[in-house]
Amino acid sequence: MAAFVYMLHCADGSNYIGSTSGPLEKRLAEHQDGSYRGYTFRRRPVALVWSEAFERITDAISAERQIKGWSRIKKDALVRGDWDTIRGAARGPSVREGWSSSLSAPPTRCPLAPYRVKARARPSL
Repeated sequence: MAAFVYMLHCADGSNYIGSTSGPLEKRLAEHQDGSYRGYTFRRRPVALVWSEAFERITDAISAERQIKGWSRIKKDALVRGDWDTIRGAARGPSVREGWSSSLSAPPTRCPLAPYRVKARARPSL
C-alpha cells in the first residue's frame, strides 16, 4: 500500500503539508469537502501543488515532519523542484559557523552552544 506526503496551497496563501496512507485523491477530496474541521477547513479551496509517494506511512510521516520545519523559501523551492535553492536555504552548520563544505569535518564546537563573549575590563575607580 502506498503512502503520500503532500502540500496544498490554500485560498489564504498559506501552505498545508500532510500525509496519508490511503489514496491521495480521496484525501484531497476530503480537504475540498471540509470533511474534517482542521487547518484547511476555513482556507478552502485548496490546490495540490506537490506530492511524493512512499512505500511506508512511517517514511511519509517522517518526510512530512521534516518539510513542516522548513522555511517558506524552501517549501516554495520544493514545489518548483529547485534543489539548488533548497540546499542554499539550509541552515546547517556551514551557514552558521562559516566553514566550507569542502572541509573534511565541521568545527568541533557544538553549533548549538552559545557563543563565548569576551569579558569586559572593569573601569578603574
